[in-house]
Amino acid sequence: MNIAILHYSVPPIVGGVESVIGHHARLMSANGHSVRLIAARGESLNNKILLTELPLADSRHERVAHMKDQLDRGEVTPDFESLRDELVIQLQTTLASVDILIAHNVCSLNKNLALTAALYQLHISKKLPRLILWHHDLAWTTPRYQPELHDGYPWDLLRTDWGETSHVVVSHLRRRELSTLMKIQPDDIQIIPNGVDAARFYKLESQTQSLLEKTKLLDAAPILLLPVRVTPRKNIELALHTLAELRKQFPNAALVVTGPLGPHNADNHKYFEALSSLRAQLGLQHSAHFLTELTDSFLPDEVIADFYRIADALLFPSREEGFGIPLIEAAFSHLPAFCADIPPLRELGLNDAAFFSPDDDPAKISGMIAEYFQSSPAARLSMRARASFRWEAIYRQHIAPLLK
Repeated sequence: MNIAILHYSVPPIVGGVESVIGHHARLMSANGHSVRLIAARGESLNNKILLTELPLADSRHERVAHMKDQLDRGEVTPDFESLRDELVIQLQTTLASVDILIAHNVCSLNKNLALTAALYQLHISKKLPRLILWHHDLAWTTPRYQPELHDGYPWDLLRTDWGETSHVVVSHLRRRELSTLMKIQPDDIQIIPNGVDAARFYKLESQTQSLLEKTKLLDAAPILLLPVRVTPRKNIELALHTLAELRKQFPNAALVVTGPLGPHNADNHKYFEALSSLRAQLGLQHSAHFLTELTDSFLPDEVIADFYRIADALLFPSREEGFGIPLIEAAFSHLPAFCADIPPLRELGLNDAAFFSPDDDPAKISGMIAEYFQSSPAARLSMRARASFRWEAIYRQHIAPLLK
């Protein structure tokens, strides 16, 4: 599908809407759409997402600024009409092969009313592709814009439902405002929130990103981290049983074991086979992840540190440790730690980690973990944000269905 995204400016111009447009464009392109940006300022994002420059779309163009001064005084002059008519011609040519036009804020704010009016004229003449109006801000409900707005055309275009358009807002507040302003039923206005690029925010290594894509781990909650080699003394079978119990209360819970097989004992291969069989018996094939199955290469410290950043808790059921560095690494990563009650870990954790016997009932350990995630507002917010406000999740849950 050919999609055009219209705004006054696009990245690398810095702005909240510009940032959102950049994420939208990359996600749409990555999902097989042909995406084009239309703006007065900015650059092509890459060799697939090109920019069509439309100088008169700028909110800061000299002619646009002059026209806005007139409009702010309530004067609709030939300058406005001339700009509108030029933009009608330019937009019609630019959008000739487009299936969907997404206009961000240009039909919500009075930054360039000639552009707004040109879109409206093309729309009512049925010369536009399918039109999606994405409202981040609304001039008519924002006090600082009130002195610049007047009754009648073209200002009323910003508070009138044009018909046969899709309206998108970024929050429940904006939906209530738009519904009242344009007399649209709230259910006819879709809320699509803004989000966070997890890979950039966490500065994830490329190898980490590849592993996360293979495991879909970021869709899990909570994520339990077990950063150990696969060897019997690490008691990984207890972690698997605990995960199975935890998933009764948290169906999307997951476990990730980061280490390879222990290198000094051939029996470790038999141990891993036993763990794989247990995983299948417990129905955890898609929720208990052994990274050694996904890569033959050594995972550097930077990748392991990434997994600490994205995890929700450390689960450390070892029967034997000489020290217990994962507990310290969890502390540096602000992770809650659930540990086997053995002397080295007790020395490190003192009263600041949750302890259990390495022979404890998995249901009891699961209950301890579940209680933490049910009672901690920070943990709940973190898991909810990851599930709902990652750009990939937003695209999958909201944007992809909208484009259909």
